[in-house]
Amino acid sequence: MPGISHSRPREPNPRYNLSMSPSAQRILEEALQLPPDEFDWLVESLLIKEKSELEAEIEAAWDREIKRRLDEIDSGAVEMIPAEQVHAEMIARLSHEARARMRV
Repeated sequence: MPGISHSRPREPNPRYNLSMSPSAQRILEEALQLPPDEFDWLVESLLIKEKSELEAEIEAAWDREIKRRLDEIDSGAVEMIPAEQVHAEMIARLSHEARARMRV
């Protein structure tokens, strides 16, 4: 796995293990004894699980936000503005130099 160093400590750092359960301590000690390729696979698997859970939370938050925005549109609580108008207003706010760089 890129970014993982194979020069990891062979013993758990006691500072981080104060509140670790005995089973977690045993798992950590066993994981530190794995060959580098198996250790890397284990770390990657754990990170992918964490990332998947985080991605699910983010996706759920976006789903809620999309529903909220659609509800506002459907209820008439917000005014839809054509993209061309928004772009024109944004360009108008730019400095002369910025508009020149954009060639607009």
